[in-house]
Amino acid sequence: MSEPNQRMRRVNSIVRAILAREVEMLDDARLNLVSITGVDTAPNLRTATVYLSALDMSGIDEVVDTLNSNTHRFQAVLGREVRMKYTPVLTFEADPAVISAERIERLLRDLGEEE
Repeated sequence: MSEPNQRMRRVNSIVRAILAREVEMLDDARLNLVSITGVDTAPNLRTATVYLSALDMSGIDEVVDTLNSNTHRFQAVLGREVRMKYTPVLTFEADPAVISAERIERLLRDLGEEE
């Protein structure tokens, strides 16, 4: 994907901040120590992918499912707090960079144990 321009970086930052606050407000033990690492909003503002990480990435699929089932709540908050032409349809996903980093760390640890 191409590098977002200044406007899209600002939109992504605002959406990320609002969603991070809303995730903290949810009373769900599965969402403890979950961070929103980034947002990628489409240039037409109709969709946005929200990237997540958690202290324990082994349960990230359950966290993603929980947040995806609450998208209507998050979209309503965005619609109230941000003036945009469209309120983007949200999709939550595990941050691929965090998953890759965790995989590399595990491989290095396994390599160190073999020696």
